[in-house]
Amino acid sequence: MKGDSKARNPAGKPQHLGDLKDAPAPDLLAPGLYVTSTPIGNARDITLRALDVLKGVDLIVAEDTRVTAKLLAIYGISKPLTAYNDHNAARERPRLLGRLRDGARIALVSDAGTPLVSDPGFKLVREAIQERLPVHAVPGASAALTGLVLSGLPSDRFLFAGFLPPKAGERQSALEELKNIRATLIFFESGPRLAETLKHMSEILGMRSAAVARELTKLHEELR
Repeated sequence: MKGDSKARNPAGKPQHLGDLKDAPAPDLLAPGLYVTSTPIGNARDITLRALDVLKGVDLIVAEDTRVTAKLLAIYGISKPLTAYNDHNAARERPRLLGRLRDGARIALVSDAGTPLVSDPGFKLVREAIQERLPVHAVPGASAALTGLVLSGLPSDRFLFAGFLPPKAGERQSALEELKNIRATLIFFESGPRLAETLKHMSEILGMRSAAVARELTKLHEELR
């Protein structure tokens, strides 16, 4: 029956917007790795599906468990948390893959925004795919795209370059490789390095329109 097939949708993905009312409840989540986006500043930007996933998984894998615990507390969600970051990824990855092989439901989140964007999660996803383990994307907030749409810069072609190297010489070399790309370039940068990075960008990338965004979606959001 048509209604029954929706209820058994193994990936938990409605076929179109008209099916949203039939999306599976959290306790019906299929096994697999759920790459789950979280807010980048405003806690109300979390999606309904992300909340269902976070309520329904067996384990939440977080970049920083303290940050994720605060988000979960806002929504009254209590789930086991484990850290997965640059310092322990090589050690934790085999354990997490083992749990996925056993049929666990695991959510992978970053501190803010969409996982795998400038974080080590991509290696876990890559190995899960190589083993043909189920991987589901739960889309949502993205600092890179939010900054782009607020900037007024061309958005028909863009390249996300992530964080530039912290050392000045390596940073300048990276910019040299990017200077001839005919597209809007998107970078992440820390506050303490911003002035020096902008100086190098001006020297190497030349005269072009630019925007700097900070505190996106927060009370003191700023774009210059």
